[in-house]
This record gives sequence, C-alpha cells and structure tokens, in this order.
Amino acid sequence: MIDQTLRDAESKMTKAIAHTREEFAAIRTGRAHPSMFSQITADYYGTPTPLQQLAGFQVPEARTVIISPYDQGAKSAIEKAIRDSDLGVNPTDDGKVLRVTLPELTEERRKEYIKLARSKAEEGRVAIRAVRRSAKQALDKAEKDSEISKDENVGAEKRLDALTKKYVDQVDEALKAKEVELLDI
Repeated sequence: MIDQTLRDAESKMTKAIAHTREEFAAIRTGRAHPSMFSQITADYYGTPTPLQQLAGFQVPEARTVIISPYDQGAKSAIEKAIRDSDLGVNPTDDGKVLRVTLPELTEERRKEYIKLARSKAEEGRVAIRAVRRSAKQALDKAEKDSEISKDENVGAEKRLDALTKKYVDQVDEALKAKEVELLDI
C-alpha cells in the first residue's frame, strides 16, 4: 500500500518535471530552437492545430528557423499564429517556406523571460506539492482505516518528503540552467 502510493506520487512528480522542462524549452533564448514553437497553434480549416503538425522546422543558423509547411494553404495561418504569439518575431514568406530570424534579446526582454521562467518553475513546484498533498492524504486515510500503523505512516511521510525535495530540487536546477541560458549573450 505504502510503496504503491509512493510509486504513484513519484510517477506524477516525474511528469510534473517533464512538463516544466517543456515549458522552459518554449521560452525563447538567443538561439533558435524548434521547441520554441511547441506552444503555438494555428487555425487550420477552423481547428486549432499545433504548428508541429502543420510544418517541418529546420535551424540552419543560430538565430534562424526555416518553417516548411506540409500544406501550402496553411502557410498564411502559420505566419499569423507566429506573428500573434509572444515570441516577438515576424516571419517572412520566401514563397515555399517561412523564415524566422530571431532578433538579439535586449536586457529588458531577458529579464521578462527570466520572470516567465521563474513563474513556470513555481507552477512546477506547486504541481509537485499538490502530488505530495494527495499522497499524504492517501497515507493518512490508510492509517485511519487501520491499513497501516502510525509508525508506518510517519516513515512513509519521511520518504514522501525526501521524494518531494528531490523533485523540487530538480525544478530549481532546471530553472538555474534556463536563467544561465537566458543571460548568456
């Protein structure tokens, strides 16, 4: 019972870490990366569709992304979605492909992105603490229902706290790495 509860909690915490890292990847740095576009959706025949499903992405240079739409009819929708996104870029149409050149990040924009990264990190920590809370409630209920003893519950809670600390530390490490990446000129 205890081991299953802790395994479930660890699995959910791992997913929270993965989600937080995906959120960090979507925050633009000075370098071009296809994952910058992972959160953007375009209106494709009336359906919001992720850009990853509408086009291929290539990064020939550090600050340039070439977007090749699978369907040329979707090119204008992709262009509009990128322009309306919070990336702060303006794609240019080369006929068959869209070219996105990322401008240098200003100091002000870097600070905004660091604030955004910190808020995403806090969301990750909150998600991990919510998993801890639900696991703790399950353990307390098991103790109340006499499935486990008080001593077993105290030991399980210590293991749960260690697990929580491990995953919160991973969020903090990912945040530090992202801040270094954002401040790197």
